[in-house]
Formats: sequence, C-alpha cells, structure tokens
Amino acid sequence: MIAISLKRDEAPAEERAARQTVAARTIAWKDDRAVTRSDVLAVEEPLEIRLAGCRVAVTMRTPGDDFDLALGFLLTEGIIRSGDDVASIAHCPAEPDEVEGNIVNVNPADPGLVDPERWRRNFYATSSCGICGKASIELIRQQAAPIDSDLRVSSDLLFAGERALRSAQTVFGQTGGLHAAALISREGVLIALREDVGRHNAVDKVIGAMLRDGRLPLRDSVLMVSSRASFEVIQKALVAGVPLVAAMSAPSSLAVELARESGMSLVGFLRSESERGGRFNIYAGSDRIDG
Repeated sequence: MIAISLKRDEAPAEERAARQTVAARTIAWKDDRAVTRSDVLAVEEPLEIRLAGCRVAVTMRTPGDDFDLALGFLLTEGIIRSGDDVASIAHCPAEPDEVEGNIVNVNPADPGLVDPERWRRNFYATSSCGICGKASIELIRQQAAPIDSDLRVSSDLLFAGERALRSAQTVFGQTGGLHAAALISREGVLIALREDVGRHNAVDKVIGAMLRDGRLPLRDSVLMVSSRASFEVIQKALVAGVPLVAAMSAPSSLAVELARESGMSLVGFLRSESERGGRFNIYAGSDRIDG
C-alpha cells in the first residue's frame, strides 16, 4: 500500500479556517422535531483580479491563497505565460464599501500584456454556452501545447492520493461546502492542496502556487479534484502541463474529448474503498496507469 506524505508550506490549519469559515445559527429538523444549534459555513466573498490596475475578472471564492488564485487564473486564461511575466502582486487597499483584502492587483513585467479587449474576447470564447466544442478546443490549442510527459503511476498511487485529498480537506470537514484540488507527485508526495467554494478556483489556486514556486510545467504530477472533471478543469490542467487528472466524480463529454486530443490521461469516479483497493474509470490515456 502506498502512503502519501504531506509536504506543504502553509499557515496553520486553525489560522486558515478562521478566515474561511463563519459560525451560524440554524434549526435542524429531524424525526418531526426541530432543534436549534450552531453550524459552520464556508465563507464566500468576491475577489476582483486586476492587471496593472485594470479589472480582469471578479470571481466568488473562499478567502485565502488569493495570490495563488489570481496568478493561476491569469495563467490558465492565457493572459500571462509564466512567472516571468509578473513583476509584483499585492492586495489593494479597500474602499469604504469594500471588504478588506478582496482586490488583488498584478503588475506585469511587460506593459504590453495589458489588453482588455483581448481579455473580453478570450472570456467569451471560453465561457459562452453558444460556442461549439470544436472551437473551444481549437482556442485552447493556441494557448497550450499537447502534453509532453513520461509519467506512469500505479492504481495504488491513485487510491492513496484520493485518501490523502479527503483527509486533508480540513475546511470541508467542518462545512461540507468546499471543493478541493491537489497535486500528487509520482513519488507519492502531496505537493499542494487548496480548497474553495469554486472547483475552478481550487484548481487555479494549486496552479498559481506552482507558478510562484517556478515549478511549471507539471509534467511529473497528478492533479486530483474532489468534483467532476469539466472542460474548464481539463483546460487549466493542460495549460499547466499536467499529464493526468483524476476526478472523484464524472467527466463531461468535452473534457474527455480535450483530454484525448491533448495526450492527457483522465480518470473519473475515483473511489478508494479499502486500504488496498477501490475503483475508477479511465476515459483517456490508459497507458499511463499500471494495474
């Protein structure tokens, strides 16, 4: 049995949870009886991401790891290409009607990256329900090369990674309301884990952390997500060079198509059912996974 070791450089769990959760009173109804009790909710607040002072996007997120989220978002949306494109990053002072720390500004090394019209075109193409799948994949091809990796992993590593992800979801354990994304190395090390109310945000936070550490592309890592594998999750993984994505839930049809065309391995419905076994479906790239 493979045991995943933890290798993280983060604030203590108690400190992080204090920013990511809030207490609430609720009425619990069970067996025809109402009981008033306290509950813990996941915090959801807007984060505005700016580039050189220009608004790029606003996303609803769980506070914490905001710099990772901003950098991961800018990279996976094709606005920056690497850490070399970033001169500095900081929270902006809050205005009277704003929550402290809910605006992050990234100063680019090259002023030519500031192109609001290009951002608007890109976001329309990646998020519009009306654009066809073929056009979406063609757009991603312009941003990211096919996967180049010799990574091979065992089924035991996938099961161990799933157990590690679930046990490390500290805020989910309190609230039941967060998604998680984690990077597992081929040696079985949990490199990074991030939680967020948005599954895409959790992925961006992990990728942004690796961007800050200068560890892209992620040719030797498995990306695990507690959610389904959507097209956007696979797109973000592809930009970061991830060769294998393993999801706890189902993939979408377009996610499978993008993974197959990009040379990525994609696993869905990953479940560790015992200390030594479990189940999963392979939708793309089965040659990277040994029995």
